[in-house]
Parts: sequence; C-alpha cells; structure tokens
Amino acid sequence: MNAKSLLSDKKTMLFIVLSGIFITNALIAEIIGGKIFSFEQTLGFEPLDIPLFGDFLIQFNMTAGVLLWPVVFITTDIINEYFGKKGVRKITFITVGLIAYAFVAIYLAMKLVPAEFWLNVNAVNENGEAFDINYAFEKVLTQGLNIIFASLVAFVIGQFVDVFVFHKLRKITGKKKIWLRATGSTLVSQLIDSFVVLFVAFYFLGPWSITQVLAVGITNYIYKFVIAVGLTPLLYIAHYIIDNYLGKETAHEMMESASRES
Repeated sequence: MNAKSLLSDKKTMLFIVLSGIFITNALIAEIIGGKIFSFEQTLGFEPLDIPLFGDFLIQFNMTAGVLLWPVVFITTDIINEYFGKKGVRKITFITVGLIAYAFVAIYLAMKLVPAEFWLNVNAVNENGEAFDINYAFEKVLTQGLNIIFASLVAFVIGQFVDVFVFHKLRKITGKKKIWLRATGSTLVSQLIDSFVVLFVAFYFLGPWSITQVLAVGITNYIYKFVIAVGLTPLLYIAHYIIDNYLGKETAHEMMESASRES
C-alpha cells in the first residue's frame, strides 16, 4: 500500500469514527429525551425553587437528552474543522435519515398486537399492583415520537446554525482560538435547539404550558452552556490526537481546505 492510499484510508477512518460518535449520541439522545429528570435531586440536593414567571418556580428539571447533545455539537465542530461544511452536511443528512428510520420503526412497534403471555407475565409490578406493560410501552414511546419529530426540526436548524457561526468565527480567528469558534458556535446552536425541541414536542404536541417550556428550556440551556465550556479542553485533546494520527502537515492541509469552503 503506497503512502497516498494509506493517507486516504486514514482520512476515511477518521470520518467514520467521528460520524459514529455523532450518530450514536444523536440517536441515543432522541430515545432517552422523553424522560424529564431532576438534576438537583439526582445529585442528592433539594430543588432550587427559583421564582420565575410569577408563581412558577424554576428547578433544574431537564430532558435526559441534554446529557448527550453537547457531545453531538462538539463532534460537529471537529468534523467542521477537518472536513468543512460538506462533511457536516453529509453526516447531518445521514443522521436525519437514520433518526427518521428510528421514528418509523418505533411507530410500527407500537402498532404490533401484544402477545397475551407477555401481558400476563407482566400483569403486576414488583409491589403486586396491576400493571399494563403495553400501555407503559406505548406511553413512553409516544412521548419519544414527539421528541424525535421535534428534535429533527431542532437538529437540522441547530446544525446549520452551528456551521454558519463556526465559519464566521473562523474567518475572524483564523487558525487560532479553536475554543472560541467551537464553543461560540455550540452555544448559539444549542440555544436554538434547547427551545425549538421543547416548544414542538411539549407545547405544540404535548400538554405543557409556555412557562413550563421556558423554565425547562432555560435550565437545559444553562446545563448545555456549562457543559460546552467544560468540554473545551477535549477539543484540544481531539486536535492533538487527530493531528498525530494524520500527521501535522496533512491535518493542516485538511483544515486549510475546510476553511476555504466558508
């Protein structure tokens, strides 16, 4: 195998690994996004109960999907850095297609007639109380479908905003200040993502009020803001690993080529 072929294989492998991280986190975030959890109580603290919007108290109640979306947007920035807009667009469209596929698969699973023995075996819970496992299955997945649909809308908007802001900042910073263009683009795109998905999934398609959407959206974004800033060192670690894997000259050429797309 000659050097040119080996280098091409390395670039392909890098894109596959980054795409795998991107798609896996996006799909899992969609599936677990229907659960709303208490951040404070998970850590063993009482809810903060900060007054907001009149009598409504803001607590750090967030969708479980926020655990993984910062990883998705950080990975977007790394793909953007080495493969440019074309690379991000390619993986975005592939991910949208796979999420849509998951949507159809979950919908069809909900339409399957449950087996009697499955209902009977799970007819009571661990406390001996009556339990309808098929109802629970459909209840969880119905909310999941709303999340998936809403996230598709928010995901596409967020991705293109992330790319746009990233390249605008790149024009200003050049090769320097990776943290500024990566973190800046992530913070802007996640601000949009945080509220679009909640408005669509829980307000337009669900029972939430505007104040609930705003309260959860604010806490989601505060979390994403902190995590995005906290993950900044990982960008430099990722750059170090990738540059050594590809070779500094090749990595530099890829970054230069990616920047010329803007």
